[in-house]
Amino acid sequence: MAVYRFRIVFEDDEDVIREIDILGKQSYEEFHHAIQEAIGFDNSKDASFFMSDDYWRKGQELALNPPQQNDDDDDYPSSRKKEIRHMSKSKIAEYIEDPHQKMVYVFDPAVKWTLMIELSKIVTLDPKANYPKTIKSDGVAPKQYKQNLAVPPVDEDEEEEDDKKVKEKIFMAVEAIDEMDHLGDSEEGEDAPADSEEAVPADEDSNEEEAADDFDPGDFAGGESEEF
Repeated sequence: MAVYRFRIVFEDDEDVIREIDILGKQSYEEFHHAIQEAIGFDNSKDASFFMSDDYWRKGQELALNPPQQNDDDDDYPSSRKKEIRHMSKSKIAEYIEDPHQKMVYVFDPAVKWTLMIELSKIVTLDPKANYPKTIKSDGVAPKQYKQNLAVPPVDEDEEEEDDKKVKEKIFMAVEAIDEMDHLGDSEEGEDAPADSEEAVPADEDSNEEEAADDFDPGDFAGGESEEF
């Protein structure tokens, strides 16, 4: 039983290499799952194999989920409708026409991850092995999903509400300061003497009392008249 060894590299990074052994009787859908596991992708998107020539020109397409093809569907010309085949119904050996058969593998049509696949050799079957199996893994595969560092959009209503709360806090703080200043002015007013009150010097009160004590009515009772 033939065992095919394929060498797989990323189109944009040939330093990331995987080699997978797979039986000729196994399907391209099984090959697809093996590739996904080997590169660490989540296998959640659509994919297709394209048989190609030595110049990597795409030919026969084997799709994971072929589109529903209607005769009136203008998106797929008649010639192309006949070319698209289902991976699960296509065996590996069916499309090997060259000792170094090449194919292009495209995963996730929106992003178009592209891997270049080439048959490197036919190897001896290992009865104890489970196929397909990855026998070589060089280089770190790129992240399937790029990290999004964009700042999330700001909710205008939420932003206005936050501004309102900040302004309320500032207003309350200013009112508290004004109230404290007002209380301070009132206390100072109670301690200070009123402007209409005149303080009487202590010495003047003492002089008036002494003068009253020295007055004697007899000074005028002796018949002596004071000349003016």
